[in-house]
Amino acid sequence: MAEAAQNPIDLYYWPTPNGWKITIALEELGLPYRIVPVNIGKGDQFQPDFLKISPNNKMPAIVDPDGPGGEPISIFESGAILQYLGRKTGKLYPADERGRTEVDEWLFWQMGGFGPMLGQVHHFRNYAPEKIPYAIDRYVNEANRLYGVLNDRLEGREYICGDYSIADIACVGWAKLWDKQGQAIEDMPNVKRWLDAMLARPAVARGLKVEVDQPKADLASDKAAQAVLFGQRARRA
Repeated sequence: MAEAAQNPIDLYYWPTPNGWKITIALEELGLPYRIVPVNIGKGDQFQPDFLKISPNNKMPAIVDPDGPGGEPISIFESGAILQYLGRKTGKLYPADERGRTEVDEWLFWQMGGFGPMLGQVHHFRNYAPEKIPYAIDRYVNEANRLYGVLNDRLEGREYICGDYSIADIACVGWAKLWDKQGQAIEDMPNVKRWLDAMLARPAVARGLKVEVDQPKADLASDKAAQAVLFGQRARRA
């Protein structure tokens, strides 16, 4: 099993479901880390130094000073970061090919569907300046379908892939916001049981509580922050 890093990992972070994936993973794995705030409401994600690490101008991203061969490595995309941390430590990510492929399936399911679709629900239900019934219905219904997939998957399983893994970590920050997504958790008993178990894990609780020493914008009312987040274009300073 790989040894844990001695030098802290720099985590470029803002407290969102995608940011929580990495704080939770680092807490679960016991890896030291240092928060580098990326204030997405003020446009920090477009700063040239950050774009060198995350060219898609999205957080989270990490810089691990103890990367492969003892050399620093930077990684963007939360799923790629979770895979890297799992390989680095030999934890929460199976070593055998069948087990790892199963975790990858559900990690990519979250990255390609569960996260993006729930993000659209958040936008159109809570932040969009114009309430568009068609858009709200479309994404609430797709979120409901995805929760149904997860509920079916958790039938007879404690965690998504049987054993606790990065697949569970990827999903929990989004799933805990089910009410804002127009979902009824009582209709998804397996998801509710899993979510209750996840939120009861001490490392998950610590990861979800990681804050930044900067004021956070109220995206429902802060027009300037909305313009930065929802009117994004490719920009280079």
